[in-house]
Amino acid sequence: MSIAQNPLSVEVSLPREDVVLLTVEGHLDIDTATGLQHHLANQFQHGRRHFLLDLAAVPFMDSSGMNIIIRAYQQTRELDGSVHIIAPTPPVRRILDLTGVSITVPVSNNVEDSLALVDKQQGSDSA
Repeated sequence: MSIAQNPLSVEVSLPREDVVLLTVEGHLDIDTATGLQHHLANQFQHGRRHFLLDLAAVPFMDSSGMNIIIRAYQQTRELDGSVHIIAPTPPVRRILDLTGVSITVPVSNNVEDSLALVDKQQGSDSA
């Protein structure tokens, strides 16, 4: 598969000042994963600590996509931040479950549920 056949699109929005929502569409694989990596790096540089990854339009993800999610998770942990996966498609959810990533990185059905988890984390950080 070439990038021309399966382009990756990433839409970035800011539901809150320190929270970024990245809505990913397309195959997240070795040919396209660097695109997501660039968006994440840019948001880290802008001081974002909480990353919501909407994967509802990602029909396929390989280990390259998994590695980017895991690296983002590790970076956010150092900043008392978080990564949340939103609405993964069944094939992507299966990979998250089989690799154990869904145990470490919270998976939610929608943006509101993820924002509630961010609030809960921030509440426990300040307690």
